Amino acid sequence: MLLGIDLGATNIRVGRVHEGAVEALHEAPIDQSEDPNTLIQQMASLIELCWHPAIRSIGIGVPSVVDVERGIVYDVQNIPSWKEVHLKDIMEARFSVPTWVNNDANCFVLGERYYGQAKGKSNVIGLIIGTGFGAGVVLNGTLVSGTNCGAGEVGMLPYKGSILEHYCSGQFFERFFGETGDSVYKKAQNGDAEAIAKYTDYAHHISEGIKAVLYAYDPEIILLGGATASVWSFIEEKVWKGLERFAYPNSLTNLQIIPSALEHVAVLGAAALALDSTKQEP
Repeated sequence: MLLGIDLGATNIRVGRVHEGAVEALHEAPIDQSEDPNTLIQQMASLIELCWHPAIRSIGIGVPSVVDVERGIVYDVQNIPSWKEVHLKDIMEARFSVPTWVNNDANCFVLGERYYGQAKGKSNVIGLIIGTGFGAGVVLNGTLVSGTNCGAGEVGMLPYKGSILEHYCSGQFFERFFGETGDSVYKKAQNGDAEAIAKYTDYAHHISEGIKAVLYAYDPEIILLGGATASVWSFIEEKVWKGLERFAYPNSLTNLQIIPSALEHVAVLGAAALALDSTKQEP
């Protein structure tokens, strides 16, 4: 039995994972106190609600840079008080079980790798396309975090005098058109020609972002998370059309690009950090 924690943008979710399913889940809005210990106590309280004597490890996913070896979290997005938090040491001292900490994209790809549509596959990308554009990377069956937990920060790559993330995320619609992607999508669904043209442009940029992922990692499957996963059916054909210009077309023959359908994937992926570290199966 494992415990997974998803520290999201606005909410914290804690779930007990047993035999591949989340059997107990508790969540709450993140306490934005200026005291970093307030959120730590909130997390501990939710863990206690989920606790079971059979739990053998804790995994925590955070939207930030992490020192994976020491379990130190730096500069968490939307939580200004968390500049440097030694989360692994704190949780191990309190709950007396091994604790792993990693970023949210890596937890996403592990959730799919161990419990979802990428189960049994060796080269997997979990591509989160929402407010940003970042990837969790599994190569040859192993999670690749990099020295500073930044191995999948493909959104920071240069693109059109800016970076990919400005074109391959919700930022595209806000930055260039002054409206949200959801607003444009609703108009496009209703046949608005201008909105459809905007989504056609967006799909082109997504194709370019996926090309960067393919050149860097050569995966067999890409799982999509974030807001774009919910509109994938609308842009899928256009994205594949853009991939026709990929330099190595044979690599596309067996490539799968599919939206994640795994409920509580972030919690499951955080729990799977222990499995990945010790190369166990669920």
